[in-house]
Amino acid sequence: MTTKSKMKGIILSGGTATRLFPLTATTSKQLLPVYDRQMIFYPLNTLIKAGIKDILIIVAPEHSGQYLNLLGSIFKNCGIHLYFEVQKLPRGLAEAFILGESFIGHDNVAMILGDNIFEDNLEDEIKNFSGGGTVFAKAVPDPERFGVVEINNDGKAVSIEEKPQNPKSNFAVTGAYIYDHRVVEIAKSLEPSERGEVEITDVNNRYLSMGELSVKKIDGAWLDAGTFDSLLEANQVVKEKGISRNFDPAVEKAIVDFNEELKMLAKKRLL
Repeated sequence: MTTKSKMKGIILSGGTATRLFPLTATTSKQLLPVYDRQMIFYPLNTLIKAGIKDILIIVAPEHSGQYLNLLGSIFKNCGIHLYFEVQKLPRGLAEAFILGESFIGHDNVAMILGDNIFEDNLEDEIKNFSGGGTVFAKAVPDPERFGVVEINNDGKAVSIEEKPQNPKSNFAVTGAYIYDHRVVEIAKSLEPSERGEVEITDVNNRYLSMGELSVKKIDGAWLDAGTFDSLLEANQVVKEKGISRNFDPAVEKAIVDFNEELKMLAKKRLL
């Protein structure tokens, strides 16, 4: 009898976010507010809602202290363990699996980009994952801006291309991925692209070539808060749809406790 592999989580929060300068001149993009809480809490909530207890957050060196100040002990009473890895230079999304090699070990891993917010609950797909790779696709009006997955009538992936001039479908690959532990060796075996990055599309194509890539369509809002306009839209959609009011109880309690602790400290400083 085989034992089902454990699922771990990774949130990729490195990079310089130059499209959001000057907002990101002094802080990480994922620490900017989206409505009433920092952006990082949305991907954290997605993973924790799916029952993931061990989460690696990959950060840029200049912002590592800010992440520790906010998240270092916030889940200490919830049985949720956060780990941090510094990415000195952004070398592609797939480098997360190389940096996280010892963290992943022989377990499965769900990775979410730190600036991606999902209205849909991805819990079932993460909990029921059995191997290979899974990507989440969303129909968009401008697929040429994204990685694009072509899906056949049976819902299977046929092809994946990165920002194609002539997209074969209108389904964009979102910033959430699930893989088995083989993703580490796959990422390590890839040649960097022309822009010097280890591309997540190449990882997906490797699983596709093995016939082991699944595609899950999402219906709710998918927000990629990487520009001024998309950040503004994220704030509006999160408020209107109440996304921040549907957090896992453990995440909500951690945020409330953290806020109360800050208030108490502020009062003591005034005495």
